[in-house]
Amino acid sequence: MKTLRNLTLALTLSVAGAGLAAAEGIFSRLYAARPPAGSSFVRVVNPGTAAMRTQVANGPTQTLAGEKVASTYAIVKGNEAFRVVIDGKPAGTLQVAPDTFNTVIAHREGGKVVLTTLADAAGTQDGLKAELRFYNLSEKCEGAQLSVSPSGPALFDNVGRGASVARAINPVKATLVSGCGAVTSKSLALPGLEPGDHYSLFLIGTAAAPVLRGQLSATDTYQR
Repeated sequence: MKTLRNLTLALTLSVAGAGLAAAEGIFSRLYAARPPAGSSFVRVVNPGTAAMRTQVANGPTQTLAGEKVASTYAIVKGNEAFRVVIDGKPAGTLQVAPDTFNTVIAHREGGKVVLTTLADAAGTQDGLKAELRFYNLSEKCEGAQLSVSPSGPALFDNVGRGASVARAINPVKATLVSGCGAVTSKSLALPGLEPGDHYSLFLIGTAAAPVLRGQLSATDTYQR
């Protein structure tokens, strides 16, 4: 019955004007291989200015530089150890709870890499809305804010250093600005988000020179 309902939904969307290509995309999502129960998702974020090559468990190696701050979420087994590799060298062995999403912040400190894991908790489950998740990764910024620009309402306020917060929004276009105290970043235009999208915003740089980066969140394809 569940398969029949999904098939009916896909056909209805196609008739409504989604088109053949869109219908094929819907079918691929409905019948794509899914990770087993207890799996978790882990990505790496590079808040620094130098490029960083990252790999989580058996996921693909990715280079984080410039506009690309975060890797895709790799699929790991909950409650089982996995390796994080930075620039071709093991940076640490981590373990996360089952059925969770997690972001690992990779800081270069001297000649080593320090990994800090943040649980991406309290996310929205509303499939009709998009989610914004904001990370304060700016150096020495103890209370970051994210607002609609210009002179719009604050979406997040007084977010502690190294913390993240999330909220559901209607998928509308907007321009955002972030900062620490009276110092703000350059504005960042949100892409055209769709219902169910998850978009991450990262405040990096310093309290005196904050930089706002944004990226659509994505997971690796599960391979049986």
